[in-house]
Amino acid sequence: MHALLIALAAGYGIAVGLLATRPLFRLAVQPDEPWRAACPDDHPITGPAAGWLGLARCGPCGRAVTDADGGAAPGAYGPNGVLVAGVCALACAGLAAAVGSRPELAVWLLLVPLSVVLAGVDLAVHRLPDVLTLPMAFGSAALLGGAALLPGAAGSWSRAVFGGLALGAAYFVLFLINPAGMGFGDVKLAVTLGVALGWYGWDVLFLGAFTGLLLGAFYGVALVLTRRASRKAALAFGPFMIIGAGAGVLVGGLAAG
Repeated sequence: MHALLIALAAGYGIAVGLLATRPLFRLAVQPDEPWRAACPDDHPITGPAAGWLGLARCGPCGRAVTDADGGAAPGAYGPNGVLVAGVCALACAGLAAAVGSRPELAVWLLLVPLSVVLAGVDLAVHRLPDVLTLPMAFGSAALLGGAALLPGAAGSWSRAVFGGLALGAAYFVLFLINPAGMGFGDVKLAVTLGVALGWYGWDVLFLGAFTGLLLGAFYGVALVLTRRASRKAALAFGPFMIIGAGAGVLVGGLAAG
């Protein structure tokens, strides 16, 4: 039964990963630019939910809307749909293996594609859009509140809420100390990650938060040592926050089992 759950989670990850490339492409723009509404050949992006849902391929020309020449700002890239699907599948399968059939698994699986989109957008244009970070913060807390009412839940909803507030406050302090190196989008993302990590305990919260900071620091040092960036250059910190939080949730899920 556990193997079946993992397989189903992986299949779900592939499906949502293939769908995630379209919003990733549309959201990867600079703050002063509107969300993309056309493919690289200027055909309007259409489909369910005003064109936000669907495979990342233009109907009229058949071209992938994830091509890097789609008018993105410098530093943007064209995400490979297979790669995104693979990342989502791996993350979902790992969470299913660690958490099992406990009700909070549904929340983690919903957060995976949103987190992957955020990480991709941050890598592309160094921003974490409010259109995702704010609903994720409130939605994760609300959904975990529902999960806490179901039998078999292994976490604490009140601790999750306080965890979100605590990690958000910690990142807000870092933002005040060094606004050039820490964006306010990171602060809003930290609330969601704190909610997820706090669900399993304060030790898990510390582990996930510290792992993200450590990975980001190593990445920044590596860029400076290889002269690919200066010490004052802005870095995409969101992906490392997400990876660290994911590792913490995996550890918390395994420990709770």
